Amino acid sequence: MSSPLIDHLLKNQRYPLLDQHSFDDWVAAQPFSLLFFTEEPKRFPESNDVAVILPELVKVFPQLSPAVISRDSEKALQGRYNFSQWPTLVILANGQYLGQISRVQDWDTYLQQLDHIVKLIPTCDPGQATPAPPPINACQQGG
Repeated sequence: MSSPLIDHLLKNQRYPLLDQHSFDDWVAAQPFSLLFFTEEPKRFPESNDVAVILPELVKVFPQLSPAVISRDSEKALQGRYNFSQWPTLVILANGQYLGQISRVQDWDTYLQQLDHIVKLIPTCDPGQATPAPPPINACQQGG
């Protein structure tokens, strides 16, 4: 990563760094995943703010397993979740899509949105650019 704050998440907080090869297995094994899509922190300095906020969110929502998405895999994985703003947190349940939060939010907004999202029923990945992966979930192409 190109930011000391994001590096801190990886080295000191020991968040996994997921790429396209490790992604599906890791998210399928987590009851709830909180995935941090950073993009380039020099272009999107809010990524540094989210890097500070993320561990605090995990303290409030300990059921969420956080991970950072590797820069070389972000664009491909972004297509699955159909977001266009950076940084973005994507929330999954057993590898299935629950929701996302983009950009920096007020603390209360994070709390309200996450509390709502973790109660949702998982759905198919919202992305159109990349077909859903084979069955870690029941979603079928076009259904």
